[in-house]
Amino acid sequence: MQEYPPLIDPYNRRVTSLRISVTQRCNLNCIYCHHEGEVTHAHAHSEITRDTITALVRAALAHGVEKVKFTGGEPLCRSDFVDIVAELPALKEISVTTNGTLLSKYAYDLADAGLRRVNVSLDTLRPDRYQQITGGGSDAFDSVLDGVCAAVDAGLTPVKLNMVLLSGINDDEIWDLVDFARSNRDVILQIIELMDSTGICENVDMGMVEDALRARASEIITRQMHRRRKYMIDGAEVELVRPIDNSLFCANCNRLRVTSDGKLKGCLLSNDNLISISDASEEEMHKLLARSVAMRKPYYSRCVKD
Repeated sequence: MQEYPPLIDPYNRRVTSLRISVTQRCNLNCIYCHHEGEVTHAHAHSEITRDTITALVRAALAHGVEKVKFTGGEPLCRSDFVDIVAELPALKEISVTTNGTLLSKYAYDLADAGLRRVNVSLDTLRPDRYQQITGGGSDAFDSVLDGVCAAVDAGLTPVKLNMVLLSGINDDEIWDLVDFARSNRDVILQIIELMDSTGICENVDMGMVEDALRARASEIITRQMHRRRKYMIDGAEVELVRPIDNSLFCANCNRLRVTSDGKLKGCLLSNDNLISISDASEEEMHKLLARSVAMRKPYYSRCVKD
């Protein structure tokens, strides 16, 4: 494979990861969903095609991109999702973020296709709260737990549980989810700050959450990506994701996003400078990737120097 120059934006951030939304369809209706920053929602007939995804990833690999994460909507609502994964070239990591309701059905096929690991949304361990947050009933809640077990059994590990903190709704369950993660060494808990523009609830004081985690941690590790901190607490691994008004988060972002209707998108929170890649050939993808990366800038950039 011909090598191409690395994808480095004007802020000296090297892109090594793609985050590809493959659909806006979903079988749940989570109250905090930000639709991966998409303003318009693609219908099934206008979703990014398998061929476009394959061409994009092959081109990005030549520029040093190592990881691909698939998102939605719910990626497993696409009937061809296993085929999408199977057609990708060899990468350091292929992962998916899923609500988990269909995961027990597809976990082993996805592992065979080349998927490396999964992130599963699990904001609560209480079925009544799960319905309040997602609109899914007790059957959906049980299927998520089954999906987590299936993912572990299939080797899609570590399984990361995504817990979005919602003030007055689930913020009293942090330690319950920590205990749940501790019960299986192949499970990591990610506590995520709410990114909300609808006013569904007040934001939790993440500083207080971080102080509580720090007080119980035997070890604290700072990841390179987004400068996230991981807290090792009595055998549980807990990661805190704080994207809001966080210049460090933006300064260390290595992701380029792709919308469900096939557009390159430099930042979750920005919708200007979208670049369509639908029907582009693999060779054309190189120029489109370079254009998109050249327009990237940190959303919270007031503390980031040019």
